Amino acid sequence: MNFLRQALAEYLAVRRALGYRPARAEKLLTQFLAFVENRGEEHLTIETALAWATAPAGADPNWMSRRLSDVRRFAIHLRGIDPATQVPPADILPGRSRRATPYLYSTEEISTLMAVTAALRGSHRKATYRTLIGLLAATGMRVGEAIGLDRDDFDAICGVLTIRNGKFGKSRELPLHPSTIAALGDYLHRADRPRQSPNVPALFLSPAGTRLLYTNVQNTFQRLVRHAGIMPRSAACRPRLHDLRHGFAVNTILDAYRDGDDPGARLAILSTYLGHINPVSASPELLKLAGDRLERHLGGDA
Repeated sequence: MNFLRQALAEYLAVRRALGYRPARAEKLLTQFLAFVENRGEEHLTIETALAWATAPAGADPNWMSRRLSDVRRFAIHLRGIDPATQVPPADILPGRSRRATPYLYSTEEISTLMAVTAALRGSHRKATYRTLIGLLAATGMRVGEAIGLDRDDFDAICGVLTIRNGKFGKSRELPLHPSTIAALGDYLHRADRPRQSPNVPALFLSPAGTRLLYTNVQNTFQRLVRHAGIMPRSAACRPRLHDLRHGFAVNTILDAYRDGDDPGARLAILSTYLGHINPVSASPELLKLAGDRLERHLGGDA
């Protein structure tokens, strides 16, 4: 193993130790080092980094920017070992932000989404998506966290859900509202719960008795959105399943406004509940969304 590949292995080990999951970065940086080796170079240079990041010609600018940013982070690490390393400046190949505008569902829209699950095939599948949507709206957990839940993660006696190995490998416990506890209990004790795979520990099961797949959940949710007649508010503001998480966060902050509490202070508690690693980074967006919704409410538009 040459010096650069050894340095990459150490860099990835550090990232994993910090809680990151650098699968994409590992793939891209391995390709980048092969490119460096083919050019017969022993040190990272800005010229080579740009040549690799911008290939092939005509690629999406955001993709080029993403590739170069992965190289930049690795180069910053490498320069501490090899002073000859050149770090690409941050203003080279800047990405164009295309971040979606969160779609904040109304209470009526969430109720409609849960109701139209009746259009799905099979009584168990209907109950699965009705319960899943309700749980996401009531807790703000990530979609992947919800479908990764096991039956033993739900403590009906204490009224708590345990999220294990969430983002950055963090785990946390979520206290639940009594109505959510009852809904999960009813779902788990349904007579039509699949019996084909009794060894599958998943809380949410597909009709085949397997854990739900993320792609299938997303596709089914979009079908339900269309069936519910929920339309995009703009090209950048389209109803997504992840937006149930945004809605939970914004409504929690709105409650602080209504109760006369300090919304910023409640953000620290909310951040822990949602599993954010850095509450400060989420604060401005959440506060703005909550403020905008409050203004519409006071103006009679929400």
